[in-house]
Amino acid sequence: MLKNLDNGIVFMLASALISALNGALAKILSQDISALEIVFFRNLIGVALILYALKHTPPKLTGGKIHLLFVRGLFGFSAMILFFYTITTIPLGEAITLNKTSPFFVTLLAYYLLKEHLSFQVFLALMIGFVGVVLIAKPFDMSVSYEHVLGVLGGFFAAAAYTTIKKIKNIYDSRVIVLSFVGVGTLLPALLFLSASYIEAPASLSFLFPEFIMPNSATIWLLIVFMAFISTLSQWLLTKAYSATNLSIVGVISYTNIPFAIGFGYILGDPFPDNYTFFGIILIILGGFLVNAKKTGV
Repeated sequence: MLKNLDNGIVFMLASALISALNGALAKILSQDISALEIVFFRNLIGVALILYALKHTPPKLTGGKIHLLFVRGLFGFSAMILFFYTITTIPLGEAITLNKTSPFFVTLLAYYLLKEHLSFQVFLALMIGFVGVVLIAKPFDMSVSYEHVLGVLGGFFAAAAYTTIKKIKNIYDSRVIVLSFVGVGTLLPALLFLSASYIEAPASLSFLFPEFIMPNSATIWLLIVFMAFISTLSQWLLTKAYSATNLSIVGVISYTNIPFAIGFGYILGDPFPDNYTFFGIILIILGGFLVNAKKTGV
């Protein structure tokens, strides 16, 4: 069965695992620094890593649509700041659940913009995966607040960024695509920090204009560096995944970061998963197998 898993699925599984760890680290760091600082430092170090990789092995693809690179970076930054902000304001399970609306937006964007075929089996797999996500996060009494709306909006921006990858994967090296994301994700926070003292932002947008406070703890710096490294690796794996196979397929596989996050949460002291959670994990795996069976003809 493992031989039937294509590279896109393997890349997404690895990206999902690292993404879950990344969310746990962001939750820890949010106790000491703002969400925008997390985004800034994470991407600044990511720029250095990608530039080193490009210097070591120059890209072979010539590019030619730099505006799409910028759009990908803008969508990626928007998704990241909204995700990290929701992590700091609502429970981690709810934040991840809202972020996991992105595969549904990916499927819709792929259908309308890229003309990808959406079979009944893929649609059913998406529905099964969504039910699994709900059962794991159990947002049964979740109230619709401003933060929750931003969480869903973050899912949309993430989907838009993933769809943009599909448009430029054949003209730009995957590392260059990631560089556009971390580059914009460094420049825009820097501009927001510089303008913070000159702008009286409403309370609803204050998270975009926080005061910059340099971390003074070695532990915080170690967590920032480690988070930046694994986040950049996760982005590279995600870019490879969305470049390698059908968007709807990797969208379903991306659900696996929920059970991974449950595991990291348990390590950090969260309660052991109950029956709802286990059933949700089973549904997510079933959804992934349904999509892979459809693609490979198993």
